[in-house]
Amino acid sequence: MGTIKVLNPQIRNPEQEMQLAPRPASLQGLRIGLVENTKYNSSALLLRIAAILEKDYGAKSHLLRSKRTSGAPVDEKTIEEFKTAVDVAIAGIGD
Repeated sequence: MGTIKVLNPQIRNPEQEMQLAPRPASLQGLRIGLVENTKYNSSALLLRIAAILEKDYGAKSHLLRSKRTSGAPVDEKTIEEFKTAVDVAIAGIGD
């Protein structure tokens, strides 16, 4: 009988080490970038999250942008805009 290899998706592979973006200590006064994937309710969900972050955590503002389709990466124009217009970004899905 052969060997069965079971993988746990919660454990990162050390061979594929990623550098995570630094996290701010607080959202107070920060500008939030939102990227929605065009699926149903994606923008509504992200706008509710933005309202909570502004009301309860002191975020300064938000900027919502949409991907071309749910399977497409974020376009370069949005990435360049976010580099100067927002301090943190959130990507969200709908359904």
